[in-house]
Amino acid sequence: MKKLYQVLIADDEPIIREGIIDAVDWLGLGMEVAAEAEDGEEALEIAQRIHIDLVLVDMNMPIMDGIAMMKKLKELQPACRFVIITGHDEFAYAQEAIRLGVKDYILKPVNADHLREVLQSVKDELDELHVRDRYLKKASEQIEKNIPLLRERFCREWIQGFVDESEAMEQLEFLGLPSRPPAQIGVVRWPETSANQPLMKEGERQLFLFAIENIVSELVQHTSHLLFREHTGLIGICLWDEAPVETAAEIEQAVQNFLKIAVHVHFERVKEGPSAAAEAYDACRDAVFKEAQLSPLVRRARQLIQEQYGRPELTLESFASSLQVSPVYLSRMLKKELGTSFVGFLTQTRIRKAVQLLNSTPMTMYEIAEQVGYESQHYFSTAFKKVMGVSPNRYRKGEAFQDM
Repeated sequence: MKKLYQVLIADDEPIIREGIIDAVDWLGLGMEVAAEAEDGEEALEIAQRIHIDLVLVDMNMPIMDGIAMMKKLKELQPACRFVIITGHDEFAYAQEAIRLGVKDYILKPVNADHLREVLQSVKDELDELHVRDRYLKKASEQIEKNIPLLRERFCREWIQGFVDESEAMEQLEFLGLPSRPPAQIGVVRWPETSANQPLMKEGERQLFLFAIENIVSELVQHTSHLLFREHTGLIGICLWDEAPVETAAEIEQAVQNFLKIAVHVHFERVKEGPSAAAEAYDACRDAVFKEAQLSPLVRRARQLIQEQYGRPELTLESFASSLQVSPVYLSRMLKKELGTSFVGFLTQTRIRKAVQLLNSTPMTMYEIAEQVGYESQHYFSTAFKKVMGVSPNRYRKGEAFQDM
């Protein structure tokens, strides 16, 4: 059964209130008189206790007049509608109230037909608002239910360059995400259709992709993040705080351990500029596709460096020995496939981690140097300046630095 609209009659004359109540088939209008008040103050007290849809209000009441009462009641119940009861000598005053948003007015003595006409008009308006609110509530529930899908679609379109920056910030806020560009973009590629692997059924493939996404989410849960998926199966990652250097290797290792499949993961820092996120995403895509061209030795070496960069005793010779290859061969393979030497890649990994610690912790330079594998703070500062263009102290103060 449809709920009846609640009406409050505020007039200091009992005969007027009785006349209004008797003149209308309230139930037929879908309304009921919920309460009566003799003055504005009493009307406000009632409105604090019960919901009111419509107030019939006398302009000239003791203690608090109609205009003052309506202004205060509007604060309590913004959706409430008002119809003024007024005499001819207050007509100009009533017109002013109508300009303030009052629905209509009724002249004293109250004419029953006019009263019913005005109430029907208010009822029609309330019905329209009720229908609108019902649709808006349903739409809001659908949006809330589909927020994860909306986030994915938006992020995919944004990262691929289809959304401009100002619109992107508004969308981020609407979707409950940080309203600033991400600090880092990542991509996960699962080359499941390699030559030595049989083709999977689509249902099984989707199950694996979903499991990969769960693993990624667990490993980046320390920061605001969002995952999305391309139609090709690539998994995109937006991070609003930079992940530790070893995160990519941790994801690859976790997927290998739990799902017994190999994936390639790459992260890029997002620079400044309207297309920076899209450029970072493109760089990630390029990197994970090049990953397939790396030899198992180089992939393993890179992963171990990202895991062991904090060991100051790490050398090419000891590292090559742990991989059971000669130092010369390992050095040549790293240079050929990664474009840098063992020392170059190790230094780059250590400095990346140092940058994260400088940005996110109050650790001293000595503590950071020790954390990233340098026994000497002086040696750390020298290596940092060579890579970044400024000393660690100047970097922490926000002075300019070159991109890694």
